Amino acid sequence: MATTIESGNAGAANKKKHLGIPEAIFVEDVDAFMKQPGNDTADAVLRKLDEQYQKYKYMELNLAQKKLRLKSQIPQIKQTLEILRHMQKKKGTTDLMETHFLLADNVYCKASVPPTDKVCLWLGANVMLEYDIDEAQALLEKNLATASRNLDSLEEDLDFLRDQFTTTEVNMARVYNWDVKRRSKDNLLKSAERS
Repeated sequence: MATTIESGNAGAANKKKHLGIPEAIFVEDVDAFMKQPGNDTADAVLRKLDEQYQKYKYMELNLAQKKLRLKSQIPQIKQTLEILRHMQKKKGTTDLMETHFLLADNVYCKASVPPTDKVCLWLGANVMLEYDIDEAQALLEKNLATASRNLDSLEEDLDFLRDQFTTTEVNMARVYNWDVKRRSKDNLLKSAERS
């Protein structure tokens, strides 16, 4: 009894982990599955399975796009953190910092930046805020940790989704093979009745 409860809790935790991605149930007994309500013909079941497969493909596309965004965002955050650390070192000195900054696509401008304890960060949606260097560094470290955690979660969701692809493909093959066997059996019976 305790084992059942523990495995049930593990299953619930797994479902929460992949929230939004329906789990494909493996069809072990095709005969019993085809007798269930709504499974009138093999073609109808194959259409349902193909629809489910297409939904998984759509989810995979969305997750892959999120993964690409995160993979490009993480290096940008790391680079910004490096710049902040460099500015932190220069904060106590009077030396000007020589740098190049992006003015437009592929157009850079040379600048001399005096030591400062304030920076402006783009937050997105055309919003820029001024922060102390320490606050900006804390914010970016938090964002980096969140982005890394989200990337790991996306990887797990993509792995889970690949398992659902495989299960759905196997189910489609099993239903198709069941239908082929049923038709050949029906054809044999019809030919035996004729003779």
